[in-house]
Amino acid sequence: MKPPSLPDWVFPPPEGFVAEDLDHIPELPAHTELIDGSLVFVSPQRDFHTSIMYVLQKGLLESVPTGHRVRREMGVKLGPSQRPEPDMLVLGPETTIERDTTFFEARHVLLVAEVVSPDSAVRDRKRKPQLYAEAGIKHFWRVENDADRIVVYVYELDPATAAYALTGIHHDRLKLTVPFDLDIDLTEIDRL
Repeated sequence: MKPPSLPDWVFPPPEGFVAEDLDHIPELPAHTELIDGSLVFVSPQRDFHTSIMYVLQKGLLESVPTGHRVRREMGVKLGPSQRPEPDMLVLGPETTIERDTTFFEARHVLLVAEVVSPDSAVRDRKRKPQLYAEAGIKHFWRVENDADRIVVYVYELDPATAAYALTGIHHDRLKLTVPFDLDIDLTEIDRL
């Protein structure tokens, strides 16, 4: 039996894909990211990932200042060949959003959060934070499941080094005053 033919987009152009290509590739799997000009496909999510995303989104929506917006799983254009899709992001009040928007520019993003999954651990812990910092996104959260206990690592951009500095490690409660006041009960995941 003849194998099915592969779609053209399986073969990247010699210079790699660019951020806008993600909007024009037919039948591209949902939540495909662009990292260093290469397409990155997302594996099916575990319950932990979906549940903690709900807890974070709910807490952020209750806390963000007027005019800020919370989005989940939306692309962020960091450069010509970089368009990752953070699990959660907060947009500043100056952001104009059209209903057909498929990505946001890094300059409008105040905070990104990545929930680490086994298949994305290296990207979520190393490459994506590096790209977010280089793009000037001021706040980054990395969320991990450590022996069935939620751990949120909170980082802030150091403008002198253009790299993130760890400002806190939170287990049961995420209580912060920067980038705005918030208090999220991380144990709420146990009630879902």
